[in-house]
Amino acid sequence: MTETCRIVGTTPDRVFAVLADGWSYASWVVGAAHIRDVDPAWPAVGSRIHHRIGPWPLQINDETVVRAVEPDRLLELAAHMWPVGSAVVRVSLELVAPASTRVRMAETLTSGVGRVVPDAVQALLLRPRNAEALRRLDDIAVHRETPVI
Repeated sequence: MTETCRIVGTTPDRVFAVLADGWSYASWVVGAAHIRDVDPAWPAVGSRIHHRIGPWPLQINDETVVRAVEPDRLLELAAHMWPVGSAVVRVSLELVAPASTRVRMAETLTSGVGRVVPDAVQALLLRPRNAEALRRLDDIAVHRETPVI
């Protein structure tokens, strides 16, 4: 399992709001190119984001499924990355100060060709990608306007 961590300058509920917005997935997940559909129940367990991955014109249709959710604390996903295989991605949120959240992204390749790649090599490939994903998540969570109700 490869883990990447970042302190984000806002509260867990604001970070989770980005995770709970399935339409924002391609904005922060490196490699996701286009959201085709989001199940209305997202981010309930079993709900899906239907997306495209990869660079154009080599994009393929794929999906990500929620495996576990604890609002404002955790989102665990089964991310399909055909033809590489699948991965389990666990994003956990921990309040560390009044307006600071530790975001941990842990990823492990669970099927396909990627599963036989040694852990050290997986870390070399996944850590920079996930660090960029957390930078993007940080930008969105901190700078997104709070909806006026």
